[in-house]
Parts: sequence; C-alpha cells; structure tokens
Amino acid sequence: MIQMNKLSVSRVFLCLLMMCVGLAANAQDNVIDEVVWVVGDEAILKSDVENERIQAQYEGRKFDGDPYCVIPEELAVQKLFLHQAEIDSIEVSEQEVLQRVEQQTAWLIDQIGTKEKMEEYYNKTSTQIREMLRENIRNGLIAQQMQKELVGDIKLTPAEVRNYFNKLPQDSLPSIPTQVEVQIITREPKVKEEEIERVKKTLRDFTEQIYKGESSFSVLAMYYSEDPGSARRGGEYGFMGRGELTPEFANVVFNLTDPKKISKVFETEYGFHIAQLIEKRGDRVSYRHILLKPKVEESEIVAALNKLDTLANDIRKGKVTFEEAATWVSQDKDTKNNHGLLANSETGTSRFEMRHLAGLVSQEVAKVVEGMQIGEVSKPFTMINSRGKEVCAIVKLKNRIDAHKATITEDYQRLKDIVTAKRSEEIIQKWIVEKQKNTYVRINPAWRKCDFKYPGWIKTDNTVK
Repeated sequence: MIQMNKLSVSRVFLCLLMMCVGLAANAQDNVIDEVVWVVGDEAILKSDVENERIQAQYEGRKFDGDPYCVIPEELAVQKLFLHQAEIDSIEVSEQEVLQRVEQQTAWLIDQIGTKEKMEEYYNKTSTQIREMLRENIRNGLIAQQMQKELVGDIKLTPAEVRNYFNKLPQDSLPSIPTQVEVQIITREPKVKEEEIERVKKTLRDFTEQIYKGESSFSVLAMYYSEDPGSARRGGEYGFMGRGELTPEFANVVFNLTDPKKISKVFETEYGFHIAQLIEKRGDRVSYRHILLKPKVEESEIVAALNKLDTLANDIRKGKVTFEEAATWVSQDKDTKNNHGLLANSETGTSRFEMRHLAGLVSQEVAKVVEGMQIGEVSKPFTMINSRGKEVCAIVKLKNRIDAHKATITEDYQRLKDIVTAKRSEEIIQKWIVEKQKNTYVRINPAWRKCDFKYPGWIKTDNTVK
C-alpha cells in the first residue's frame, strides 16, 4: 500500500458500511420494485430494503425490531447525512474508497469460495459488484465524515469523566478485557545487491515493453505488481494529495508531466517502483504504478534471527536494556524513538486488547505475546510489518492488565472514550431530529406501521413543507 495514513474504523462504523453495501442476491431478480420512502429528493426502493435484509441475513446481523422498519429508517438517516455533506462540500479520499472496495471484495470471495461463485451468487460480474461497492462505500465514508464534522472536537475534563463514572451502578460498570503493552525490536534481513539489480532490471524491461507497444502498463501491473491495493485495477489509484503519499513516492508522481512517459525506477520503504501519470487536477494527481519487492534469501533471514537472538540474551543478562536496544538497533520506524513501545492507533494509548492485537499489529506478535510473562523477552521470530516486508523481531511484554471491571484510576482513557461516545451520540441524535423537521419525507402507507427510533418521520400529512 502506498497511502501512509493508517485509518482505523470503529465496529459501529464497520456495521454502517456493511449496512450500506446493499448487494442483491439472485432471489431479488423476482422482487417487484416500488418506492417505499422518499427523503428529500431521494427515493428508497423496496429492492434497496430487500438487498440490505438479505445481506444482513448472510452476515448474521440481528435486528432490534422488524427489519422492514429498521432498514428503511437507517437508509433514510444516511440520506440526511449525505444531503448535508453535499451542502457542506464534504469529500472523501478516492484512495480509501478503492482500498475498502478491494478489502470487501476479497472478503466476499473468501466467504463464498471463488470469484466465479461470488459472481454466480450475486448474478453480476466482479466489475459490476466492485462498482456497487464503490458507490455504497463512498456514501458510508461520507456519512461518517459528516458525523465527525457535526460532532466536532469534544473536550472533557477529568471531573466530568469522574462524575459519569461515580453515577454508574456497580453492575453497569463496563468490563475491560485483558490488555497488554508490548515493546518490539525489528531488523530487516539484508537484501543482496544482485537481487536489487534483478528487480530494477525487471522494471526497466517493463518500461521498454510499454514503449515498444508489446504490453500496456495496466496489464503488467495486474500480472506482476506486488501492491495488492492497486494491482487488480491495473496499478491505478484515484486522485491523491501529496500528504497522502510517502515523500519519496510523492516526489516522483507529482513531477510527472506527460501521461505517455514512464518514470525512472525509484525506491520507497515498500520496494521499487515505476509510475505513470494519468491526470492532474490542481494539487491532486491520479497515477498508476508497479511495485516489486526484492526477495530475501533464507540465509539472510537466519543471520538476522541469530543477531536478534544474541541481542535478546544480552538483554536478559542485563548487559543492555530493551529500551536502549530499541533506540540503537531497531529498524521499526514507528517505535524505535519510543523505546520500542507499540502504539494503538485506535485508542491513542499503548494498550491493546489481546483479542485485537493480531488485527492491529500482527498475528505473529499476538501468538508470541499470548504465553509470555511480564518483563519476558521473546525468542526471535519473523513477521510481515505494516509496509508488507518480512522482518525479524523480538518482543518484550511490558505489562498485562487482566480482565476486570473498569476503575477510574486504571481505565480513565476507556471511560473518557465512553463518555465522549455518549456525547457524540447525543449530538448526532439531536441533529437528526432537527434535520427531520426541515426535510421532505413521504412514506408509503404500507410501511408506516413501525415503532421508529426517530418518530418525527411521520407528520399529519407525512410531508415537510
């Protein structure tokens, strides 16, 4: 992946995204369509609701009420957010949209079995499926961004958090799962110069093939690029800003001026690339690229593991501290200046729930940490880092906090997050109620007999003048 900003999404938003996907199963070809809701100038169709219901059924989602009441209301709320986002000119990164499309497509293929089975299940080509995903995921991301804009930056004092905590009955205190704090040291096995030259020559050969008309950039990217986020699209990314790219990558693609020209071979922390300009729009650029990663010989991996094994023994003997070694030796850019301490991007702290460690850091780290004691230094192991490279690592379990009922001293940040989420929800709900009052709404009479979360949908004439 070339995008640098690591974005995390809460479980709540993941559910929202999934709700918005709306892919139809074969059975829906028989649905007689009709307009069931109108919100503003946007219609909600019976097929939209059916799509969501079948998708939810497939995912095992449980509804708090009648799905034919819950789903159209959720779609209606989303349309309120989208309408406001259009007024406020809220946009989202096409890069993130495409990234999530690829993730969702891969997930569907994995769940259903093969690409062909997915196409058969939905009675659509994979291209058609991706296009539907693209639009619906974009809407979900815009809705999320709109909510962020509405909520703003909520400032809470320690007294407010403490007051909330003190008012909670003991049996309502949140349960905190087991958490860990982990330090890490990584080393990248040495890549031989001959292998680097082989990769560079391959990329130069690609360039020559393109110029001679023997192949196209897109075809070569699809077959050979090692960037999973773009290879399926022929190496293409949507429009990107300079700040969304690594400096080395941005320096190349933003200096391209001729779409017919191919860049020289260049290196980033991900590997070696060639790139081609598609279009420039102001301070954003659309491009395609091919990424190749030099292969590391097994002997070099063994050598790096042996060096880390020696280092781990020195740490255990007290010859050097883990913190010192991380600062001096580690090649992990994200942690070496923090004594090797891993940071949780979702919480802004150094604590990870054990159940989330694999997803947020790596499965390898999670497996190693699971059986460790506090203060213990692991044996060396291999893992794939956040940049897709195989590295050798050792970890130290700095701290483990066993599962417990929340306390203000131990879990202040968690309680603060809970209060913040509660305040955010209150702001959003108030906004929805006000937006309802000023939005035209019409509901098909057959779809009105519901206990809606927001009763203001139905007025005397079922419209807002």
